[in-house]
Amino acid sequence: MNQLSSNQIDQQLIQATLDGNSEVFGQLICKYQNRLYNGLVQMLRSESDAEDVVQEAFILAYTKLSSFQGNSAFFTWLYRIGYNVAITKLRRRKPTVSLENRDDATQFQLPGNTPLPDAELERQEQTEQLMEALDRLSEEHRSILVLREMEEMDYDAISEILDLPIGTVRSRLHRARSHLKQQLELIMDS
Repeated sequence: MNQLSSNQIDQQLIQATLDGNSEVFGQLICKYQNRLYNGLVQMLRSESDAEDVVQEAFILAYTKLSSFQGNSAFFTWLYRIGYNVAITKLRRRKPTVSLENRDDATQFQLPGNTPLPDAELERQEQTEQLMEALDRLSEEHRSILVLREMEEMDYDAISEILDLPIGTVRSRLHRARSHLKQQLELIMDS
C-alpha cells in the first residue's frame, strides 16, 4: 500500500483545484485553518483580527494558487500570505494611548507644573490623618516611628539615641507600625 506524504496530498488537492474542482480547496482550508489561526493570534494579539486575516489569506491563496510553484510546503506559502496580510493590518491599526498606563512624556500637565488641586488636597488630608494617628500613639512608639520613618535613621542610630538594644528597637518598631495602622484605620472609618 502506497502512503502519500502530506505534501503530496496537498499537491494533488492543489492540482485538482487548478483543474476546476474548486470544492477540493475546502479540504486545504480544513487542514490548515486552525494552524494558521493559532499562529496569527499570537502575532496580532486579537482573535477577531486573526479570524479576518485567516479568511483573507485563504481568499488570496485561492486566487493566486496558480502562482504556487511547490518549492516549499503549501502551509509555508499560505502562512507567508497570512503573515503579509497581518503585517498590513498591524500597520493600519491606529495607535491607542491608555490614560492609565501613560508615561511621563504623554501626561497632561497644567501650566507651571503645579499639582492638581484635588491631589494637593488629598495629600494634605492624608498628612493630617497621619499626624492625628501619631498623636494617639504612646511616646515610645511615636518617637521610634519618627526616627525611623521620617528621619530615616538606621537601627544602630535609633538604638544609640534611645539607649535600647537593637532587638528592642526592631520589636518596638514593629508594634509601633501595627498601632499606627490601627489608629489610621479608626480615623478613616470615622
